[in-house]
Amino acid sequence: MSALVEYWHRCVEGRGGWGGSVVRAGLWAAQWPYRLAVACRNWYYDQPHHCHRVPVPVISVGNLSVGGTGKTPMVLYLARTLRQMNRRVVIVSRGYKAPQGAVNDEALELERHLSDVPHLQHHDRVQAAQIAIDELQTQVILLDDGFQHRRLGRDLDIVLLDGLCPFGHGHLLPRGLLREPISSLQRAQVVVLTRCDLIHREQIQAVARVVHQLAPQALWIQAAHRPRQLFAANDTTAPLEHLKHQPVAAFCGIGNPEGFRRSLQHIGYELVGFWAFEDHHHYTTQDVERLAHWAQKLQAQALLCTGKDLVKLGVVQLGSVPLWALEVEMQILQGEQALRELIRQTLEQSKKTRE
Repeated sequence: MSALVEYWHRCVEGRGGWGGSVVRAGLWAAQWPYRLAVACRNWYYDQPHHCHRVPVPVISVGNLSVGGTGKTPMVLYLARTLRQMNRRVVIVSRGYKAPQGAVNDEALELERHLSDVPHLQHHDRVQAAQIAIDELQTQVILLDDGFQHRRLGRDLDIVLLDGLCPFGHGHLLPRGLLREPISSLQRAQVVVLTRCDLIHREQIQAVARVVHQLAPQALWIQAAHRPRQLFAANDTTAPLEHLKHQPVAAFCGIGNPEGFRRSLQHIGYELVGFWAFEDHHHYTTQDVERLAHWAQKLQAQALLCTGKDLVKLGVVQLGSVPLWALEVEMQILQGEQALRELIRQTLEQSKKTRE
């Protein structure tokens, strides 16, 4: 992570000493133009005629804050659920930070797990949805990172909150991590609190009280990012215990590096070093060389990263150090049956409305 981005994170988290206090005051003032822009945009899309409806149901997965809340594992879970319901589904996303003429790391990771589910990335998601309908005969659109993209109408809004920082430090960008005020939760039909396994019961209950106050109509779901196994770029897999009791170093280029680090610690890995890059970081030859040298200097027996990082690197080792990725899946701890029933009802209601 660049020094500037790292310092910003320290400031919005309330750290950085007196200098951080000065920076936070400036960031607090800077959030108001952003807040005004968000309010105007939400008012615009609150008018029904400004939303484009397509002739198939749209299920959106999104969040309130920047950073990783677990959208990719949730999209995987929903896509598999819809396939189990015998529905043809296509994932639509913007393709944030995708290389020119290619797809981004999220699409590559989804393709690895969902070879039978097409994924369209396009800056115009309405157009992408229409392509999915006209050319792929999809029956359901799964809109990835869609809560703030309101131009494409949706039948179900699923919003994820990260249990480690559910409300973005209580402020909008750039003072905090929120993309829009937490009052926007009133648009959601489902609110999912992720990483519940990494926080205390009292913290979960505190978040639930806020959500129920803001969005009493929303279905409340508790979930965890469950580590399944380790995998390498050559499709080799290994149990999680494979690297236990060994010194390992880890790195990632995701929105919430702290969540990844906490997951590794929760498994019980002996972390001797952790390196965070910016979200969707594109690894260069220099990065690979620096990581290899870093791991060797730490005498790490292996390097660990996320699936999104591995699909971009595509190698089984950095220098002489083996490289493994942690495979994670969304595990619904509370409310799974209710969620599946709501999805089924949404699909049926959408069909009746469009007939």
